[in-house]
Amino acid sequence: MSTGHLTIDLAALAANWRSLNALTSCETAAVIKADAYGLGSDRVAKALAKQGVRTFYVAMAEEGAAIRAAVGEKAQIRVLTGHMRGDTDIIADLNLTPILCSVDQIKRHFEALPEQPFGLQLDTGMNRMGLEWDDWAAVAEAALRRKPVVVMSHLACADEPDHPMNPYQLDVFHQMTDGITTPRSLAATGGMLLGPEYHFDECRPGIGLYGGLPFEDARAVVRLDLPVVQIRDLTAGEVVGYGNSWQAERPTRLATVAAGYADGLHRAISRGAMLWHGQTPCPLVGRVSMDLITVDVTDLKEDPAALAIICAEQPVDRLAQMGGTIGYEMLTGLSARYSRRYVG
Repeated sequence: MSTGHLTIDLAALAANWRSLNALTSCETAAVIKADAYGLGSDRVAKALAKQGVRTFYVAMAEEGAAIRAAVGEKAQIRVLTGHMRGDTDIIADLNLTPILCSVDQIKRHFEALPEQPFGLQLDTGMNRMGLEWDDWAAVAEAALRRKPVVVMSHLACADEPDHPMNPYQLDVFHQMTDGITTPRSLAATGGMLLGPEYHFDECRPGIGLYGGLPFEDARAVVRLDLPVVQIRDLTAGEVVGYGNSWQAERPTRLATVAAGYADGLHRAISRGAMLWHGQTPCPLVGRVSMDLITVDVTDLKEDPAALAIICAEQPVDRLAQMGGTIGYEMLTGLSARYSRRYVG
């Protein structure tokens, strides 16, 4: 097989949800937008539903179709971008719950689907999406009278526990919502780890489910093995890859593996990343190209058939850091070219 092989541990995913759920005394939902962060929303949704998850968040209405097919009619599927123009039919047909984030969306939803469940999103300082103070003051009474399923906001800096933005947004959320009877939600993964004062009535973890930071105690969910397509010997002084960016300082055994930036392995990891044969690290050398990566395997006792680039020894966030990015981007960029196996 000439494609990389992605192993997705659904038992680890379920364990991560249970661990996060144990931190709270409220309901714990699950964010499975972007095809469950690239890991397959139908399989992920089914695994989480078995753990008792009944509320799922997606980014856009179109993502709801796979989730509804996977978990059935009883689960609530909430759409974080709300009720966009053109979404009315799919919201109604799939019984989705839009999280309305503007006055225009509130008007659209109440006019088109007055009996359809909805939630509300408030802006507490992130300035990305949600009703601001003046808009909220203008519509709160009428919107709350229609009994939304949740009033929520989103923390901008929850992955930095000591950041002053966290208590600031918490205070603003209290000022905007104290006294309402609607369930409230503020915390995703990072917010859950900040403590119970951030939990309110519902938490909605995302990245922590998939083994990513800031949930440092998460079990690894993803492993990525890349097949070796060729091995060659170099003499000292020979160069490797585009731009002659690496030069052998000794006789070198070089393996070429089938993956590259077309598969979500960014060129920026060219300096510093390792691939692994068991517990032995093998340095990536030269530049990551579209479909191929070259690796120094001189110190291995045997020629490898495959090398791992995401594994226990090099979790997704560590690989992402080497490329100057975050685990979210690395996970969601994993290519459809990889073969996939679900375990657990």
